[in-house]
Amino acid sequence: MIDVTKENGLWTVTLNRPDKANSLTTAMLTELADIAEAAREARGFILTGTGKVFSAGADLAEVEGGDIATSPEWERLSGAIAALPCLSVAALNGTLAGGAMGMALACDLRIAVPAANFFYPALKRGVLPQPSDPMRMAALIGPARAKLILMAGQKITSEEALAFGLIDRIVPGEELMTVARTLLQDTLGADPALVAGVSALCS
Repeated sequence: MIDVTKENGLWTVTLNRPDKANSLTTAMLTELADIAEAAREARGFILTGTGKVFSAGADLAEVEGGDIATSPEWERLSGAIAALPCLSVAALNGTLAGGAMGMALACDLRIAVPAANFFYPALKRGVLPQPSDPMRMAALIGPARAKLILMAGQKITSEEALAFGLIDRIVPGEELMTVARTLLQDTLGADPALVAGVSALCS
């Protein structure tokens, strides 16, 4: 349910559970965190999905029957992505919801298809957001707009997300992966130590 390809230093991680809107089980969440930690050796990192939804967040069957909503694996995943010394790109093939937003927020860049929507219904689920998610979101779009999503429960369109600064570009679906790879060209061709240095200066 998670595909990983490695080509010339570029790691592409694809959520591949389209029949369940790429919702994450506990096993998938742990696997993603392991992959993200291992990706410290990557020279470029793309996170994407298959189908019309990037990820609906936690698998609702596991939310109702367990503690996936509060699992520390969410923070391990987003922390590992944020710590990558290379450039990371979330290529959002569709809607992004709930805790899955954390891994996209942890990426350096976010591009999305026009039909993508963004929402984080933590309050409706009766749980707090993952600890780092509100901080990263507020750093990108400001506290008021973060509260618009997290507290007012608003669903944000791709156009609004671009205007807010939640995403960096809107890209036609057929061009999504091409654009993601293009954004990584300079990074993949540069000295990894230099790339890490620039990343540190931007943090």
